[in-house]
Parts: sequence; structure tokens; C-alpha cells
Amino acid sequence: MYLRVEKGLRPLSCEAYERDLLQFTEYLEGEHVSLVTVRHAQVTGFLEHLKRHGVESRSAARKLSCLRGFYKWLLLDKRIERDPTVNLESPSAWKVLPKSLAEPEVKAMLERANVEHAGNVKADAIALRDQAILELLYAGGLRVSELTCLREEDLSLDAGRVLVRGKGDKERMVPLGRAAVGAIEKYLCEGRPQLARKHGSAAGQLFLSVRGAPLTRQWVWALVKSSDGHTSPHMLRHSCATHMVEHGADLRTVQTLLGHADIATTQVYTHLALGRLKAVHRAHHPRGLRKVEA
Repeated sequence: MYLRVEKGLRPLSCEAYERDLLQFTEYLEGEHVSLVTVRHAQVTGFLEHLKRHGVESRSAARKLSCLRGFYKWLLLDKRIERDPTVNLESPSAWKVLPKSLAEPEVKAMLERANVEHAGNVKADAIALRDQAILELLYAGGLRVSELTCLREEDLSLDAGRVLVRGKGDKERMVPLGRAAVGAIEKYLCEGRPQLARKHGSAAGQLFLSVRGAPLTRQWVWALVKSSDGHTSPHMLRHSCATHMVEHGADLRTVQTLLGHADIATTQVYTHLALGRLKAVHRAHHPRGLRKVEA
């Protein structure tokens, strides 16, 4: 209740917090310690346990953040006298750079999605929907949960933008390019009406399944994976941000576009862009070419 009402977290975030706390509780059972009697050493031991079992630093950092929030709440509620997570150093998740696609790779993927009509009304509707989804994920840098929650009323295609509800139900306006607007308009005109004919279709939901139901996050992941073989929706989000920085966008603009609460989260894209810039410089600048051994 505290997470949903006071913190304004979405259901998926609350479920993630619950899973992390259950995992921590299971670890404590082996240490014969309860949640309210935990000390600094047990929390440190839990993080070391995660590392030994191959948990990535980003995931471990999220679990520690969950524990910090939990024990802060217990302290405010006077259920404990000291916070066992104080002065704990977070795993270095920031050192893990997000993966993104090169511009030609994104272009090739979107061109493959732009197939000719098959002559079958149902197949054409599905193809138009899938193309609109891929264009929107890349153009707006949307999270999967943000895309699956979109409604028709959120679109302002005449103005080239869409209203997105992000983490904590925070709203932001996301601009869209001509390609994304065109794909969505075509889907709304020729594709969605066919999918919405199914009995019990989700009224107002933007993207529908073949049964007229809202799409799930797992389905969108599968769609993006099948379009390229190794791409994920989050990789398209990272690609959107990286390509904008490479073309001169300032970090504040990218932060607003992606819906990051902290600009430190956005700064990682400067490292990605700089890496590509160095590679291009080495390959093409007369003084950047490496010497070839005789």
C-alpha cells in the first residue's frame, strides 16, 4: 500500500520489490535472522551471495535500493532502531554501458518491417501494427510498459507527438518523426479497425492483439526479438538516445524525452557516443589511422 499510494509506483515495480524482499527473506532464513533484526553484515553478505551466483551488478543495485527503501520505511514507522543499509556502497551498475544498435542496423530492421501488403486483410493489419510499434519504440525511446498502456486519445499526430505515462505515473509529451507518425496513421486507418472487430476488444487501447485484446509486455519483447534476432525493446530505447546524442542533442533534451528522473542516468549516452566517435576518427582521419605492422 505504501509503495502504490505514497510512492506512486506502478504495479510492475511493486511486484519487483516484492520479489526482491522475498529473495532477501529466503537468504536470511539460512542465516537464522529475521527482517527486523538484520544488521549491516547480513546485508553485505546478501550482496556477496548475489555476486557469487552471477547476478549482474545492475540487478544487485536494484535489490539494494529496494532494501534501503524498505528499512527507511521501517525506521520511520519506528519498527526498528537502526537502518542496516546505511553506508553500504551500491554495486557499480553505472559501469555497465547499455547496448545499442548502429544507425544502419536500425534502418535495416525498420525496412524489413515495412513489407508489401500480402493481400490478406488480417495479415496486413498485423503487419501494419508491428511496423507502427517498431517505429514508435525507436522514434520516442519508449519503455515497453509505456507502449502497451497507450490509448488512442494519447495521440496528437497532427502535432507529431504522443502523451506517455512513465514510472510513478509521470506524464511527458514525446515528439515523433514523420516516419513514426506515418506508420501509426496507416495502422489506425487500415490495421486497427480490423483487429478491433473481435468481440470484446479493448476500447480505446492503441495496440491490439489478433483477438482485440491489449498487448502484453512479453509479446512486444517477442516481436522485437523476432524482427532482428538479438534486439530488445530496451535496446531500441538506448539506440534512440545514443543516436540523438551523436547528432548533437543536449543531455537535458534526451533526459526529458526518455523520462529520466536524474540526468546522471542520461549521461551514460555521452560515453557511448564518444566511443563511436573515436572509432570513426581512427578509421577515417588521416592522423587517426593506426600503423600497419610490416
